[in-house]
Amino acid sequence: MKKNTTYAADVAATALAPAIWGSTYFVTTTFLPAGYPLTVALLRALPAGLLLLALVRKLPHGIWWFRAFLLGALNFSFFWAMLFVSAYRLPGGVAATVGAIQPLIVIALSRLFLGRPIRPLAVVAGCIGMLGVALLVLTPKAALDPVGIAAGLAGAVSMAFGTVLTRRWTPPVSSLTFTAWQLTAGGILLLPIALFAEPALPVPTLGNVLGMAYLGLIGAAATYLLWFRGLARIEPSAAASLGFLSPVVATLLGWLALGQSLTPAQLCGFAMVLASVWLSQRTMMPVRPTHPGALPERGSRPA
Repeated sequence: MKKNTTYAADVAATALAPAIWGSTYFVTTTFLPAGYPLTVALLRALPAGLLLLALVRKLPHGIWWFRAFLLGALNFSFFWAMLFVSAYRLPGGVAATVGAIQPLIVIALSRLFLGRPIRPLAVVAGCIGMLGVALLVLTPKAALDPVGIAAGLAGAVSMAFGTVLTRRWTPPVSSLTFTAWQLTAGGILLLPIALFAEPALPVPTLGNVLGMAYLGLIGAAATYLLWFRGLARIEPSAAASLGFLSPVVATLLGWLALGQSLTPAQLCGFAMVLASVWLSQRTMMPVRPTHPGALPERGSRPA
């Protein structure tokens, strides 16, 4: 019972990260100037990473230099770049639905890199979640753009690889230090791209500063600390399913703060997404030993 309680607490803490990420669209569109996606991504990652790095005062060593930059690219630089390309070329609903395939990719990659079995219920939960996101955010007039769809799929694959490799490569440092390494590496990789691809930002207003502070300190440093901590404690496929909470929070914020309406289809999507998340966590929850002295594996289920 204590193990299950601890696991539930780890899941709840990890779930805070994608829930807070759901506020990114609202904060970006409300407080930040439009047309600077890569610069915003840079300012979200690099200052937060440098701040955490100043706190931990520990640099990577040996192979961890390569791993920090690879994970920084997968989890931040390349993922955010593809996310913004997808968001600019596709309606938000289509982009979110394409990105919702990530939990299914994580299930496949977990089998390939971690030797985890593919559980039918986890696949069913992922499909339910994708359908729920589609009902939540798609509109009848949603247009499809091949480049935007390709970018959305590339971003989902990137984040999925980052999720699985973060679990495979157990870092020799704390989650705080590991987060500092990845955020800093991701920001450094974004720096030349943002400088050459986009014009300079206008003089920031107070709202711009507050928006960037929120995205950097809360939306990046705090949330990714929770995310990487969670990946060290729960199964990658269980963590990936929590990503479905982002469009839920984004839709709720649009309803509460922007006066957007909720349709019966969206309410059905809410229910399906929450059911998907519950089923995924239920599938991966540790089970009690079947006989005295037996130690269940985290995420194992009876045969």
